[in-house]
Amino acid sequence: MILEIRKKLGKLANKKRAKLLQGFFKTGPGEYGEGDVFLGIQVPVLRKLAKEYREIAPTAAVQLLKSSVHEERLLALFLLVGAYARGDDADKKKVYGIYMKNVPFVNNWDLVDLSAPQIPGDYLVQRSRKPLYTFAKSNNLWKRRIAIIATAAFIRQNDFSDTLRISRMLLYDGHDLIHKAVGWMLREVGKRHLLTEEGFLKKHYRSMPRTMLRYAIERFPEAKRKRYLKGSV
Repeated sequence: MILEIRKKLGKLANKKRAKLLQGFFKTGPGEYGEGDVFLGIQVPVLRKLAKEYREIAPTAAVQLLKSSVHEERLLALFLLVGAYARGDDADKKKVYGIYMKNVPFVNNWDLVDLSAPQIPGDYLVQRSRKPLYTFAKSNNLWKRRIAIIATAAFIRQNDFSDTLRISRMLLYDGHDLIHKAVGWMLREVGKRHLLTEEGFLKKHYRSMPRTMLRYAIERFPEAKRKRYLKGSV
């Protein structure tokens, strides 16, 4: 079955789009996605394939997750997300375990963003969030991004405390992809409870990275945005 999927992906490959994606996802030497290989297949096509092959066992999907090809890893994550969503408690625990064991292969920002809220985030809604705090302290960029993006699942439950705590932990992170992720999650908090977001921002907006602040205040009225950017709130 995995061989069949790989053949199908090969037929769907688009060299021109693949070249564009190689640049967009920073795959050059020393860049965050160094060495990542793209086929040039669009996300909706991969989602459709995940539905077509939904009966593949999560353990089998790991074969795709360990691939050097970006689209194979993304398809594997869509398969795992689907299996998790459809599963009972035992199934969810199994998929969560598979995901956490194979986090080294969730190694680009889209892979994180399209799986972290749906699997580790959802699984930890009713459990200890300690694994995310461990990830937030990691030297690994993608673990840190998982730590904050997974809290989107908590935000949907109007539970903001872990988002704010992990945001504080990552406030002075050196990577732009973390600045964007934290700002994005703070903005999501603000959609649910603006006072909570602004309470955090008023304490930290003068010292947080500019990109993080811009993402966090993106939906604010223009006049308020300018005040934050000028440091005059």
